[in-house]
Amino acid sequence: MPRISKRFLDPEGERFGIPTYPWRMAPEGLATRRQLATAGLRPGGAPVVAQIMWPRNRGGVGVAYLYDQAAAVPKRAFSAGLARSVAAMLRARSTCSGCGVVYEFCLPAGQDCWRCKSGGES
Repeated sequence: MPRISKRFLDPEGERFGIPTYPWRMAPEGLATRRQLATAGLRPGGAPVVAQIMWPRNRGGVGVAYLYDQAAAVPKRAFSAGLARSVAAMLRARSTCSGCGVVYEFCLPAGQDCWRCKSGGES
């Protein structure tokens, strides 16, 4: 059986401001963003209702926020308009502002391609 860290057990939220639970000890009905996404849900503007905390290797503390599953809403569908928008954004990121060549990779933000930087065609 895993060791339970009582250091992070604060179901009333007196020490940390919101209800806090150790790793794998969250009550039923609460889920992280990632768990909601796996279930095809998103918080949808719902507030954080609790958190999970755990000790990290180098002395830090890990935190994951929990949302009420009953207040979660379905994820937005990836529509054709959104697909066009994402394609246009990626095309803009892979187009050199100096020569207009479209590359198969994204260029660094605010920078030209290597040909324009070196001063000509090479």
